[in-house]
Amino acid sequence: MVTELKQTTKNLYETDYNLWVKETAILLEARSFNRLDLENLIEEILDLSERKKRKLESLLTRLWEHLLKLKYWQSEKDYNENHWKREVRNFRKQIKKELQVSPSLHNYLQEIFQECYQDARELVSDISGLSLAIFPVCPFASLEETLKEDWLP
Repeated sequence: MVTELKQTTKNLYETDYNLWVKETAILLEARSFNRLDLENLIEEILDLSERKKRKLESLLTRLWEHLLKLKYWQSEKDYNENHWKREVRNFRKQIKKELQVSPSLHNYLQEIFQECYQDARELVSDISGLSLAIFPVCPFASLEETLKEDWLP
């Protein structure tokens, strides 16, 4: 019977994810651990961390994009400066909030700092039409400096 219940829950994961999540929550609340689809539950828990990492990577890349636009895209600055500044503030706040909830991700953000910067360089070059050579190859700031409210490159 237990094997049948686990198999049913496992099938539910493949056929109706939302219902699987609800059923899993009910089983956890009822402390019916022997009925849980542990294989998929473990996978989902680990995926939560990966999602946080991807979110931080996206936020940092977007932050760098807007910092680079402010510094180098002079032909659009008059029209977009306030928007870009707002976006810089927004991304900084979001990154800080994510790090408050998950401080252990700070090291991860430092690991991907250079990669996010390089991605942002390419993206801003593409959208602005400016040569990639205009943007410095190495970031000229640390993660801490980049996240300071008043810092601009």
